[in-house]
Amino acid sequence: MQSINFTRRHAMAAMAASALGAALPSRALAQQQPQQLPPLIKLVVGYSAGGPVDGAARLLAPALAQELGTQVIVDNRPGASGSVGGDAVAKAAPDGALLFFGASPTITINPNIQRKMPFDPMKDLTPIAPLVDYTNVLVVNKDLPVQSVAELLAYAKAQPGKLFYGSAGIGASNHLSGALLEKMTGVQLTHVPYKGSAPALADVMGGTVPMMFDIIATSRPFIQSGKLRALAVTSRQRNRMLPDVPTMIESGVAGYDVGGWFGLYGPARMDPALVARINAAAHKALAREDIANRLREQGYEVWSGGADLLAAKGQADRKLWATASKGIEAE
Repeated sequence: MQSINFTRRHAMAAMAASALGAALPSRALAQQQPQQLPPLIKLVVGYSAGGPVDGAARLLAPALAQELGTQVIVDNRPGASGSVGGDAVAKAAPDGALLFFGASPTITINPNIQRKMPFDPMKDLTPIAPLVDYTNVLVVNKDLPVQSVAELLAYAKAQPGKLFYGSAGIGASNHLSGALLEKMTGVQLTHVPYKGSAPALADVMGGTVPMMFDIIATSRPFIQSGKLRALAVTSRQRNRMLPDVPTMIESGVAGYDVGGWFGLYGPARMDPALVARINAAAHKALAREDIANRLREQGYEVWSGGADLLAAKGQADRKLWATASKGIEAE
């Protein structure tokens, strides 16, 4: 009887060990699987609806949703040159439900000029995927009596501080494009910040402010229709969407080369598997011919790659703007 009990005990232990051994691979496999996506992802845009950042986000959102197999919608939270939207994502749970469609000024310029920035993009956000890069174009109201950058500078020098220019807000790339023009040429301009490029551009066309630097994506249709006059693009080379518009360098402002980019971010401490999954989806969306062509038609260039590429670019540009934005301070 004693030997029988011994056999039963060993048999039961062997069965338990076998069950445990079978369970271990399943648990390990589960740990290797990407974190489950939420049923709805909100793509936070830190600028007004109708502006260039919003337009690019709304173009990519359906393609991203298709690649991820979940719903993706755009959520506009404008203010403080994108910092309001970025802060909302920084304080969100790292489950992928809230992502930041970040414009480079929020990541690289704001930390240099905002005294009370509510979050640190380098510490409080997780880089996920680079998306596009872009250049700005200097546009003026069609009735402004200038036809070139040289004529604009002469016009500004004749009336110091009386030539106004609009921007998407203090610290936005189009604000610093104007500030850089002042520093490099000695002209005195007056900056008028808006909550996004769309209302600023509307006021340029309406004559409330006579000029601004704007992303080609939104200005090009109005340039083509004659509602705006393009004087120069801010990149080192001409842009293929505006091949007849000279660069600032060609126009006599030596060394003037300014651009920007959009990237996808999540809250800090996101699961690396989830980051990789969203990055792969963004890469596939950008590789689609219809998406890439529509982006190029709007003046953007596809900029895809790993999360590490976005992180490195953010750090490098933050150092660059630390010098360029010296003396500029936002509330």
